[in-house]
Amino acid sequence: MPNQQNITVKKNDGTTDVLYTGVVPSAGDKSPAKWRSPIGSAPAFKPELSVVTSPNGNGQVRRLIAEFSYPVTATATDGKISVVDKPKMRLDIPVPQGMDQSVIDEYVSQGLNLFGSAHFRDQAKAAYAST
Repeated sequence: MPNQQNITVKKNDGTTDVLYTGVVPSAGDKSPAKWRSPIGSAPAFKPELSVVTSPNGNGQVRRLIAEFSYPVTATATDGKISVVDKPKMRLDIPVPQGMDQSVIDEYVSQGLNLFGSAHFRDQAKAAYAST
């Protein structure tokens, strides 16, 4: 099991780094690990990644579920800041435990690299599948 560490990602400009700081490590199955961006003045206003794992059914599959939320805030005329929208992305990865580790490694790497590809990002930004 990997130890929690900070995660650095690129902003949309492709050059600027954003550091997601580990704020809560997982205590084990069904206990989420959490990371937060420095953006936002209060924890409720910060983008957050949550990752939880668990055995599925008879233990032949382990499941990783990651959820990324990106709060959008607005300031009212009285100066109060509130969350006006909170879009979320969710990734659900079943990992069969009967597969060789090299096959699991390839499955996970290729799948996540596809999701991270420029073409996939363009589809997500447009909210339309390729035609």
